[in-house]
Amino acid sequence: MQKSRATRNALALLVAAAVPVLAGCTKQDPMVVHSLPDDYRTRHPIVIQEKDQVLDLPVGLTSFNMTTMQRTALEGFMANYANSGNGVVTILVPRGSANAGAARSTANDISKFLRSRGISSGRMQTLTYEADPSDSAPIRISYPVMRASVEPCGQWPEDLANTYENRQYYNFGCSYQNNLAAQIANPADLLGPRKMAPADMANRTRSINVYQSRGISSEFMTRSEVNY
Repeated sequence: MQKSRATRNALALLVAAAVPVLAGCTKQDPMVVHSLPDDYRTRHPIVIQEKDQVLDLPVGLTSFNMTTMQRTALEGFMANYANSGNGVVTILVPRGSANAGAARSTANDISKFLRSRGISSGRMQTLTYEADPSDSAPIRISYPVMRASVEPCGQWPEDLANTYENRQYYNFGCSYQNNLAAQIANPADLLGPRKMAPADMANRTRSINVYQSRGISSEFMTRSEVNY
């Protein structure tokens, strides 16, 4: 009986001594190696926000009416106004500049032109800004639009030589995201798909009839390895 009790005590001591060793084996290294690169879309997300569409129209010292060049530029500038949400159009007229009088008169012509294009007076505002007396300051026209944009590129918060984690550098993908945002005509497409247009039943029926009648050209039949 005493011998078995001594044996049990010895086994208990061995188990107690082995527990710290096993616990040490389960300890993990806190450093994690990033074998997969970070997502550049997370670092440089495309954000939809309201920004001003701006057009500067130069005004001569003796130009008291809209010129053909100004009218053409303004027509192109306002071409997408209706699709941008019909925001308030702001006309900024220089004050104190050498061409201030000509700018005020030209601004009146601009207001008349915009009203003739269906923009109500409640959607327009004319403001002034201080300009240098020696300058021929332009008239600035603006209206808000929804745009997709990305933060400016060129940020280098980390040393490119630190590559031991196998991660992309911070500025990677920024120019790609900016180019993609600049090509999006309707930023709402990033929020969700558009409603599908109804199917062209006549075109669908014609295509099905051609398929069912095996309307395949002879050129395709001679070059194809499949026998229909």
